[in-house]
Amino acid sequence: MFIQLIKRLAPSKAMRAASPLFALVITLLTGVILFSLLNVSPARALYAFFIAPLSSLYGWAELGVKATPLVLIAVALSIGFRAGVWNIGAEGQLTFGAICGGGIALWLHQVEAYWVLPLMLLGGMLGGMAWAAIPAFLKTRFNTNEILTSLMLTYVATLLLSLLVHGAWRDPDGFNFPESRIFSEAATVPILLQNTRLHAGALFALAWVALAWVLLTHTLIGFQVQVIGQAPAAGRHAGFSLNRMVWFCLLLAGAAAGLAGIVEVAGPIGQLLPTISPGYGFTAIIVAFLGRLHPFGVLCAGLLLALSYLGGETAQITLNLPLAVTGVFQGLLLFFLLACDVLIHYRLRFQFRRAVA
Repeated sequence: MFIQLIKRLAPSKAMRAASPLFALVITLLTGVILFSLLNVSPARALYAFFIAPLSSLYGWAELGVKATPLVLIAVALSIGFRAGVWNIGAEGQLTFGAICGGGIALWLHQVEAYWVLPLMLLGGMLGGMAWAAIPAFLKTRFNTNEILTSLMLTYVATLLLSLLVHGAWRDPDGFNFPESRIFSEAATVPILLQNTRLHAGALFALAWVALAWVLLTHTLIGFQVQVIGQAPAAGRHAGFSLNRMVWFCLLLAGAAAGLAGIVEVAGPIGQLLPTISPGYGFTAIIVAFLGRLHPFGVLCAGLLLALSYLGGETAQITLNLPLAVTGVFQGLLLFFLLACDVLIHYRLRFQFRRAVA
């Protein structure tokens, strides 16, 4: 017996819209099996993952803190994915943006002026764009695969950050710990909700969702993104430049990731550390596809994946589960989402072969 995938003539739009929900349900059912194998009560584990983190105002505020970088990055990545530009290096662009913006904060650590934070935000965005410009140049000039170049640059940015906080940017009063000095008050993102860590970066994420929706639905560049992504030959025939689209998508994602990086270090972290992200740049890829590459869908998916981070921390504390369970949940969600997509666009045909005597 063997299995064939037969392409459907007209994939169901309703099923495509509902597939993220199906993927989530299957992920939860798989989680029940996983927790049972770990000798943990599935009911307690699911409660710790999805209910306990939201049982207080502080928990809801933390949800916004975690969702902010995910939404900022995922919305920009979704625009690139729509155009067929596969930027996998948002984690590196986030890190380099944090380096550039954080460097401005350290340079101006004795300056208490209102313009310090805007300058840091601009520096973070330009840093992310500069890091994304490398795979953009290699793609348009030498046709280098942007998946590989953007991904490999992530590790370069991480090592550069580690070099700086262990060396030139290490806090002279920090007892030799690998960290920069704490940013001044002028270099810190304002808090929105007292006694929580929810900061103004959440407003940037909401504004970016709205701007991205307008860009995709009411501008010529948004139309070009749709055409080039769905029919590159038609786009070339219409005079749309594929190289310009590569530059646009990568620089846009770099700016968004750089902004997410500097908002993270100027917000909940407050300084530069060897590790400033638990993998937001990679998780944002799951968020983009779970949100169906639509800005408002990405917002909802970002909140869900942010909840998985909070739930993983809660389960680690209350149930003594490994933090890696968070990554397992996120990976299962993406796997089942892709599996649902395959079944939406293809149907399975089973064929049996008789044994030949």
